[in-house]
Order: sequence, then structure tokens, then C-alpha cells
Amino acid sequence: MSGAFSFLIPLALVVVVVILAVGVTVLVRGGGDRRLSNKLMQYRVLAQAVAIILILLAFYFGSK
Repeated sequence: MSGAFSFLIPLALVVVVVILAVGVTVLVRGGGDRRLSNKLMQYRVLAQAVAIILILLAFYFGSK
């Protein structure tokens, strides 16, 4: 199980960083679609939640 977490946690963190970078780029460009920027930030929050849950599960299963 720890092998899966050692793959999934970094993957989830990379997804969060990529979504954040794209969202900030759209925001900084200005004149961009505000709806797209808002949707990207919603995806970022969801990706962060998944990453946190994976980290907590890794701690839980790692302590057993």
C-alpha cells in the first residue's frame, strides 16, 4: 500500500501546482475569462482536498 501512496501523493501535489500555475497565469494575463479562472480555482481546491486525504491515509496506514 505504501508504494501506491509514494506514487499518488507526488502526483496529486504536481496536479495542484499545475492547476495553480495555470489559474494564476489566466488571472495575471488580465482580460481573461473570469469564469475559467474561477473554475480553475475550484479544481485546485478539489485537488488539494484529494492530496490532503491521500496524505492522511498514508499516515494512517503507515502507523499500523
